[in-house]
Amino acid sequence: MPAARVEYIAPWWVVWLHSVPHLGLRLQPVDSTFRPRDESYQESLLFLGLVAAVGLGLNLVLLAAYLVCVCCCRQDDAVQTKRPRSCCVTWTAVVAALICCAAVGVGFYGNSEANDGVYQLLYALDNANHTFSGIDVLVSGTTQKMKVDLEQHLARLGEIFATRGDYLQTLKFLQQTAGSIIAQIAGVPVWTEVTEELTELANQTSSVEYYRWLSYLLLFVLDLVLCLLACLGLAKRSRCLLASMLCCGVLALLFSWTSLAADAAAAVGTSDFCAAPDTFILNITEGQVRPEVTQYYLYCSQSASSPFQQALTVFQRSLTAMQIQVAGLLQFAVPRFPTAEKDLLGIQLLLNSSESGLHQLTALLDCRGLHKDYLDALAGICYDGLEGLLYLGLFSLLAALAFSIMICLGPGAWKHCATRDRDYDDIDDDDPFNPQARRIATHNPPRGQLRSFCSYSSGLGSQGSLHPAQTISNAPVSEYMNQAALFGGNPRYENVPLIGRGSPPPTYSPSMRATYLSVADEHLRHYGNEFPG
Repeated sequence: MPAARVEYIAPWWVVWLHSVPHLGLRLQPVDSTFRPRDESYQESLLFLGLVAAVGLGLNLVLLAAYLVCVCCCRQDDAVQTKRPRSCCVTWTAVVAALICCAAVGVGFYGNSEANDGVYQLLYALDNANHTFSGIDVLVSGTTQKMKVDLEQHLARLGEIFATRGDYLQTLKFLQQTAGSIIAQIAGVPVWTEVTEELTELANQTSSVEYYRWLSYLLLFVLDLVLCLLACLGLAKRSRCLLASMLCCGVLALLFSWTSLAADAAAAVGTSDFCAAPDTFILNITEGQVRPEVTQYYLYCSQSASSPFQQALTVFQRSLTAMQIQVAGLLQFAVPRFPTAEKDLLGIQLLLNSSESGLHQLTALLDCRGLHKDYLDALAGICYDGLEGLLYLGLFSLLAALAFSIMICLGPGAWKHCATRDRDYDDIDDDDPFNPQARRIATHNPPRGQLRSFCSYSSGLGSQGSLHPAQTISNAPVSEYMNQAALFGGNPRYENVPLIGRGSPPPTYSPSMRATYLSVADEHLRHYGNEFPG
């Protein structure tokens, strides 16, 4: 048999993770041998999750201390530090967003790698199950043929050849040879229990992997949405968006540390298995499969002989001998006993199909097929799967860092969002270019504005004060009156440089422009009749 074994070599990350100290909940050392059903070993993996929980607690304590210091140590001169603070907040937010995007990219890659590794494992388990099921089917089929079908043919031939002692001796030889074949086949292990366990393992692994992959995908989407909220909140200076981002950021921080705990425990446990997978499989199959059979498939070395070689050889020789005896009966007995031809042909067909099944059984029992499935499973777990877990752990750390930075930016971003309102408060309410004043002017009715202007004009106290109004028909003066009516009749705008250009200020909205023109037309019609030129 040619050599087919490809040596399994544990990657460096398996060695590194396997060397992580294993401690119980009472901080006592625990053996790092992979024993998933051992209570002390389970505690050592749980301890790694508790370490991540302690990291989360320290992270939250540091964030709380920083926020308290920032809130208690405010600078008095906010005007001088407004621009530097705004620039610092913006660039820090950009850095945090880049870290978050990098974390999501690393997480996507790690999630894909872990998923590929798990499905490679499932594919190998499915192939191994097909092999084991095929062996069981061939063994049970051959046993059925030798015990039941052959016995029926031999019983009928015994009745036919009752008067011929030599033929009866041949039939007895066939019966003994069939018994020898059944005894040799009985040495082949029955894989029914192993197949059931592998099927259950594959189903559970597939279900867990689906929910794990989906959970990480939703976590990636959540992180990206929070980054988008942070960017929109800073760009629009929206306190509502920032408040939502900060609340969800704390939740995302909790999820990041939780995923880190799960990744750390899973990675260390997987590395313990990958450090010595042969030993673990030999231990769990003890009592179900003979150790030499398990070692044959685990190592599949060129020098090792198959534990089934002797049984298969005896099977082949016995079939050959039976075929020779049946052929002799067909040649010499059928001419004298024509009724025996049907049963002899049935036995010949049964032996031919058994020989074909023997070749298939020999191929299935060969170690190369199952050993390849074993190596594929190890590659899926220890290479792609474990590498994906490491990248997911890196994602969790980067995401925790990014959201910690975003939470630290909360007070600064909150003040940054308040600068717009403070800038508007510094502008005079009567300024026509103040957006708040323009909104007030838009919603005031034109007639009320016109009466305000007239009341102001009539309150000047002398007839001579009305003489300038007689030149209303002139365009500049009428525009002045319209401007005065538009801005509430305040005389402070009589020297506004935009009056007289024949157009409203360029910053007016379409609604303001329509209001301006409608007031001008109404004013000209009203005062053109009252003060003719």
